[in-house]
Amino acid sequence: MDNNQNPYHAPQAEVRRADRAAQLVTASRGQRFINYLIDSLARQAIIFAMMMVYMGIAGEAAVAAMKEPDLVLNLMIGYAVVVLYYVPMEGMFGVTLGKLVTGTRVVDEQGRPPSWGQVLGRTFARFIPFEAFSVLFAREDRVSGWHDRLPKTLVVRIR
Repeated sequence: MDNNQNPYHAPQAEVRRADRAAQLVTASRGQRFINYLIDSLARQAIIFAMMMVYMGIAGEAAVAAMKEPDLVLNLMIGYAVVVLYYVPMEGMFGVTLGKLVTGTRVVDEQGRPPSWGQVLGRTFARFIPFEAFSVLFAREDRVSGWHDRLPKTLVVRIR
């Protein structure tokens, strides 16, 4: 029996795969800067909340400990907050608070959601000294920083 005559055969249709990569419009430098500002404020708010909890638990000992800052501990807390902020947000949702406000999101170079490996690569690339300035020296038609180029991701406009 021919497949065209079989009533139980799945219908066949020509599938055209749209070239999503050609349709992607990267975020502007202004959008990227606003993302950076909002995400920096969000990370600072997380650190502030952590300090308040620490002071609530440890009391006077926390105040005494904060009077003598520990550079290594502060750096480790800062790095931990960056990882705890970006990895779940970009990994599960493709956005951060800044990206929500500016109408942008993270995608891979084909326009698909980034893999967890790419999200981890983006996050750890942010620890490269002066990485935040790499967006300033990107091409006009494809604004991206090292944390985009190394894991092969883009921040694109969604509205």
